Amino acid sequence: MGATTADRFDRLAALKPARRRIPEPFANLRGTVPDIPPGSQRLAELLGAAPSRNRFGEYLALRRWFADAIGCEPPDGTIDPEALALLAPNAPNDVADPAQWLFLDTETTGLAGGTGTYPFLVGIAWWDAGGLEIEQFFMRDHSEEHSLLVALAERMAERRVLVTFNGKSFDWPLLETRFRMTRAIRVPAPRAHLDFLHPARNLWRLRLGSVRLPQLERQVLGWDRGIDVMSELIPTIYFDFLRGGPPEPLVPIFYHNQMDLRGLAGLAAHTLCLLADPESRGTDALELFGVSRICERRGKAARARKLYSRSLASELPEDTGRLARKSLARLARRDGDLALACEMWTAMLGASREGLEAYEALAIHYERRARDLQNAVKLVREALVELRRANRLGLLVAALHTRYRARFERRLARLERKLSQTRLDGPRA
Repeated sequence: MGATTADRFDRLAALKPARRRIPEPFANLRGTVPDIPPGSQRLAELLGAAPSRNRFGEYLALRRWFADAIGCEPPDGTIDPEALALLAPNAPNDVADPAQWLFLDTETTGLAGGTGTYPFLVGIAWWDAGGLEIEQFFMRDHSEEHSLLVALAERMAERRVLVTFNGKSFDWPLLETRFRMTRAIRVPAPRAHLDFLHPARNLWRLRLGSVRLPQLERQVLGWDRGIDVMSELIPTIYFDFLRGGPPEPLVPIFYHNQMDLRGLAGLAAHTLCLLADPESRGTDALELFGVSRICERRGKAARARKLYSRSLASELPEDTGRLARKSLARLARRDGDLALACEMWTAMLGASREGLEAYEALAIHYERRARDLQNAVKLVREALVELRRANRLGLLVAALHTRYRARFERRLARLERKLSQTRLDGPRA
């Protein structure tokens, strides 16, 4: 059930700071500053964190180093150019240097974004000394937002390639909004932004269904983060802390953020390995199919053809197999390899949408290229039979059935006229 109007006002009230006179060292700031929640000192002790300060005030900072990310070693040296071309075509030189990568993940006061949403915990990470260095900035009160954002901007100036998971849609637009709303802190400008949600969808959604990061950690990286706080509870836990609640429930949120960063770094390294050498790194046909699709979208047609063929040889599921054959036929026809295109179309024939498209493609081939009107007519008649079967079994929506029937009936009428005229004219001398 969604939050009531009263709940929303309670949350806004929790963000509203209590005010007091300015003590040192805030004498250079105008107005008054808030008291931080009473559990802040205890939270720092539980985490092993400490206040950090800049020209805008304080925030709570925590830094930890992990011997690895999750599931894969960090890149050694520059990134493989073929993998980089698939991941970020026309990328600036910085992207090839993993030392310039800065992983980012936020925990916020709301899951929908918007100007009323605050990133109260910002986690960043980078590969260092064969492991992963993680730094977390925590806003103990709304008044600490400016100081937190300054700290983040400083780190982003050191490493210019931003790396996220769904960050292009959520984390980074939210942070850009918060920077702009300060009217005092310049919005950092990453040289590049790599969002690994998008390649993850291509590579693993068909196999896993869900491409949430914990799911990818378990099913792709072979790692289980264990008991984890539910994302939808995170805003409530933070608001309770602001109202004076105990700090202990916040500790799992810091752990959750660390696991997201470790999972993101591991997924990034694993994806790079897979894109660089899918033939030996790929674990199943669906991964090969996913890399094939990425290659085709990036204009790597020869590599895409090779990988589509490899995925089909590895026994793809039936529905995915039709998609692979459709793509391989399209690439083969573009390259003038009509024999392979016809082989793929023939293997696809049936009552599915791809099967009906294959009937149409073969009919066009026999009419225009092979000059075999009888086979073209035969294929269109078969297509109409399969179309009726698909409609009877509910395999096509009504609008699609109507559109295909009109196309096949028009094509059949034209082919029969041409075939009849050819018989009347007789063979040419």
